[in-house]
Amino acid sequence: MRTMIHVYGIPNCETVKKARAWLAAQGVDHTFHDFKKQGVPTERLDAWLAALGWEALLNRRGTTWRQLDDATRAGVTDAASARALMLAKPSVIRRPVVEWGNAVTAGFDPDDWQGRC
Repeated sequence: MRTMIHVYGIPNCETVKKARAWLAAQGVDHTFHDFKKQGVPTERLDAWLAALGWEALLNRRGTTWRQLDDATRAGVTDAASARALMLAKPSVIRRPVVEWGNAVTAGFDPDDWQGRC
Protein backbone atom coordinates (compact mmCIF):
# COMPACT_ATOMS: atom_id res chain seq x y z
CA MET A 1 0.00 0.00 0.00
CA ARG A 2 1.33 3.41 -0.98
CA THR A 3 1.77 6.23 1.47
CA MET A 4 -0.68 9.04 0.83
CA ILE A 5 0.91 11.98 -0.93
CA HIS A 6 -0.04 15.45 0.27
CA VAL A 7 0.32 18.38 -2.12
CA TYR A 8 0.28 21.95 -0.79
CA GLY A 9 -0.01 25.07 -2.88
CA ILE A 10 -2.26 27.45 -4.74
CA PRO A 11 -4.62 25.92 -7.33
CA ASN A 12 -4.16 28.63 -9.98
CA CYS A 13 -0.34 28.39 -9.85
CA GLU A 14 0.87 27.01 -13.19
CA THR A 15 3.50 24.81 -11.53
CA VAL A 16 0.92 23.35 -9.15
CA LYS A 17 -1.41 22.69 -12.09
CA LYS A 18 1.36 20.85 -13.96
CA ALA A 19 2.30 18.87 -10.87
CA ARG A 20 -1.25 17.80 -10.12
CA ALA A 21 -1.86 16.88 -13.76
CA TRP A 22 1.34 14.81 -13.73
CA LEU A 23 0.24 12.95 -10.59
CA ALA A 24 -3.17 12.29 -12.11
CA ALA A 25 -1.60 11.03 -15.35
CA GLN A 26 0.53 8.63 -13.31
CA GLY A 27 -2.56 7.43 -11.42
CA VAL A 28 -1.17 8.67 -8.11
CA ASP A 29 -3.75 9.45 -5.45
CA HIS A 30 -3.04 12.58 -3.46
CA THR A 31 -4.69 15.17 -1.29
CA PHE A 32 -4.49 18.88 -2.03
CA HIS A 33 -4.22 21.65 0.55
CA ASP A 34 -5.04 25.11 -0.80
CA PHE A 35 -2.99 27.83 0.91
CA LYS A 36 -5.49 30.50 -0.16
CA LYS A 37 -8.55 28.76 1.27
CA GLN A 38 -7.08 26.71 4.10
CA GLY A 39 -4.04 28.77 5.07
CA VAL A 40 -0.54 27.54 5.72
CA PRO A 41 -0.48 24.86 8.44
CA THR A 42 2.11 26.20 10.87
CA GLU A 43 3.20 22.78 12.13
CA ARG A 44 3.76 21.60 8.54
CA LEU A 45 5.63 24.80 7.67
CA ASP A 46 7.98 24.19 10.59
CA ALA A 47 8.61 20.64 9.37
CA TRP A 48 9.28 21.87 5.81
CA LEU A 49 11.70 24.50 7.06
CA ALA A 50 13.52 21.86 9.09
CA ALA A 51 13.67 19.44 6.15
CA LEU A 52 14.46 21.83 3.30
CA GLY A 53 15.84 24.97 4.88
CA TRP A 54 14.29 28.40 4.49
CA GLU A 55 16.35 29.32 1.42
CA ALA A 56 14.99 26.36 -0.57
CA LEU A 57 11.41 27.02 0.54
CA LEU A 58 11.39 30.76 -0.17
CA ASN A 59 10.43 31.58 -3.76
CA ARG A 60 12.51 34.61 -4.67
CA ARG A 61 11.64 34.33 -8.38
CA GLY A 62 7.89 34.74 -8.05
CA THR A 63 5.67 37.75 -8.53
CA THR A 64 4.85 38.06 -4.83
CA TRP A 65 8.53 38.34 -3.86
CA ARG A 66 9.22 40.89 -6.59
CA GLN A 67 6.26 42.99 -5.46
CA LEU A 68 7.52 43.26 -1.88
CA ASP A 69 9.22 46.49 -0.93
CA ASP A 70 13.00 46.51 -0.58
CA ALA A 71 12.88 46.74 3.20
CA THR A 72 10.69 43.65 3.50
CA ARG A 73 12.90 41.64 1.16
CA ALA A 74 16.04 42.79 2.99
CA GLY A 75 14.46 41.79 6.29
CA VAL A 76 14.32 38.11 5.33
CA THR A 77 17.66 36.95 6.68
CA ASP A 78 16.98 33.73 8.57
CA ALA A 79 14.45 30.97 9.17
CA ALA A 80 12.39 33.02 11.63
CA SER A 81 11.98 36.02 9.32
CA ALA A 82 11.29 33.76 6.32
CA ARG A 83 8.69 31.83 8.34
CA ALA A 84 6.91 35.03 9.35
CA LEU A 85 6.77 36.20 5.73
CA MET A 86 5.53 32.78 4.53
CA LEU A 87 2.70 32.85 7.04
CA ALA A 88 1.77 36.41 6.10
CA LYS A 89 2.12 35.87 2.32
CA PRO A 90 1.80 32.17 1.43
CA SER A 91 2.51 32.95 -2.22
CA VAL A 92 6.22 33.33 -1.37
CA ILE A 93 6.42 29.61 -0.59
CA ARG A 94 7.95 27.64 -3.44
CA ARG A 95 5.22 25.45 -4.90
CA PRO A 96 4.11 22.82 -4.78
CA VAL A 97 5.29 21.52 -1.44
CA VAL A 98 4.79 17.76 -1.48
CA GLU A 99 4.94 15.36 1.43
CA TRP A 100 5.91 11.87 0.23
CA GLY A 101 5.46 10.02 3.49
CA ASN A 102 8.73 10.73 5.32
CA ALA A 103 10.20 13.02 2.65
CA VAL A 104 9.28 16.52 1.49
CA THR A 105 10.03 18.40 -1.73
CA ALA A 106 9.34 21.89 -3.01
CA GLY A 107 8.81 22.55 -6.69
CA PHE A 108 7.92 20.24 -9.54
CA ASP A 109 10.58 17.88 -10.92
CA PRO A 110 9.01 15.01 -12.90
CA ASP A 111 12.29 13.08 -13.05
CA ASP A 112 12.65 13.14 -9.27
CA TRP A 113 8.96 12.47 -8.76
CA GLN A 114 9.04 9.41 -11.02
CA GLY A 115 11.38 7.73 -8.55
CA ARG A 116 9.11 8.60 -5.62
CA CYS A 117 5.86 7.19 -7.02
